[in-house]
Amino acid sequence: MKIIETKLPGVLIFEPKVFDDSRGYFVEVFRQDLFEKAIGYQVDFVQDNESKSNKGVLRGLHYQLPPYAQAKLIRVIEGSVLDVVVDIRKSSHTYGRHVSVELTSEKKSQIFIPHGFAHGFIVTSDSAILSYKMDGNYMPEYERGIVFNDKDLAIDWKLPSELFQISDKDKHHPTLENSTDLFE
Repeated sequence: MKIIETKLPGVLIFEPKVFDDSRGYFVEVFRQDLFEKAIGYQVDFVQDNESKSNKGVLRGLHYQLPPYAQAKLIRVIEGSVLDVVVDIRKSSHTYGRHVSVELTSEKKSQIFIPHGFAHGFIVTSDSAILSYKMDGNYMPEYERGIVFNDKDLAIDWKLPSELFQISDKDKHHPTLENSTDLFE
């Protein structure tokens, strides 16, 4: 497995080795010991989620506050997405910066998002199925978000805005500058 560091410390891309032939393919998508060696600490994943979305669906930018913060390992099972991660740790030298990564079912890459980051994605294929592993349970009262079109973040979502399909909740999150609930 190839491990790629991003410009946000702790946010890693995992590119697995895919064994592909005329019968189909085989890929090892997760192995605890190798994963923990790569990130440098122990993570106990306690919840797996799956979502299916159509082209232009934009979800995010979401995070949960301590003590229920969630680290996430995300992969695309079918289709393709542009995955975006924003550093929301006020004391970080990369605070307010983001990375965008294309995740596809063909390449089978995964992205690891530690605590202290907001996450979102937009579907760039006709539809996409995503799988999420999380180290904390979903706690709606601790869920927060940053608005997807925050001008200071200047995220290029790679699709024309008229294709965006966004929930009312995600349309009304505050900007990063106006967020009161962030990580220190």
